[in-house]
Amino acid sequence: MIKSMTGFGRCELNHEKLKLTVEMKSVNNRYLDLNIKMPKKLNFFEAAIRSLLKEKIQRGKVDLYISYENLAESCVTVKYNRELAAEYLRHLNSMAEEFKLENDIHTSTLSRYPEVLSMEEQPSDEKALWPYLETAIQEACCQFITARETEGENLYRDLNQKLDQMLVNVDKVEARSPRILAEYRQKLEEKVQELLGDTQIEESRLAAEVVLFADKICTDEETVRLKSHIQTTKETLNMTGSIGRKLDFIAQEMNREANTILSKANDLEVSNLAIALKTEIEKVREQIQNIE
Repeated sequence: MIKSMTGFGRCELNHEKLKLTVEMKSVNNRYLDLNIKMPKKLNFFEAAIRSLLKEKIQRGKVDLYISYENLAESCVTVKYNRELAAEYLRHLNSMAEEFKLENDIHTSTLSRYPEVLSMEEQPSDEKALWPYLETAIQEACCQFITARETEGENLYRDLNQKLDQMLVNVDKVEARSPRILAEYRQKLEEKVQELLGDTQIEESRLAAEVVLFADKICTDEETVRLKSHIQTTKETLNMTGSIGRKLDFIAQEMNREANTILSKANDLEVSNLAIALKTEIEKVREQIQNIE
């Protein structure tokens, strides 16, 4: 089943020691473009995250957002900088002595000086954290892929309807061609009769003119190839994996054949059918841009 390149997935994982939230969304893109936004402390896992996503996603501009909160009681400690405190105290004592001031330094006062006491977050254990992060990403990715598959089903039905309508129009072009020749022959005979009166026309000359006209407007090759491209598109839609680029190439070929039919058209009905074909092909190409 085909997948759309538009999707969204989210997972919130709560544990006694941590909270992880993973969100991912995507839009159309010719290639796979991964944009990961996460806290610096998780940068260690970026390569593993990219590898994990590339196993599940082939195309699209994917934005991944990760938020992390450490709930462990011991995750933050107070650090005492003894050397810096001693340096502050030495200068304060020197100032008191030099300027004959009362030395009223207390422990609480000294502790408030910059960097004497500081909060320090304990480093995370990467090996312990990765299983939780991987689980959250896997769950968000599962929802993300499900959303893409659901949208893909809608695209599948819509594209098949458009392809069926294209086949109807191609059949009409093929059915119209013999009538165009018959009408041209009749008009040619009437014109010659009008110009020459009762003079007999050589059948061979008349046939030659009709053959030249038929060769000029013949679209048999184009309709056969167009039908083949439509059938190939239908078959490709039932394949698995990344098929968007292949479908886009086939759509370009279909458009080429429709353009040729239109350029050869010497009949209003065929011209209108060719324009209808081009319109449907353009709609197909627009939808194909959404397929992974």
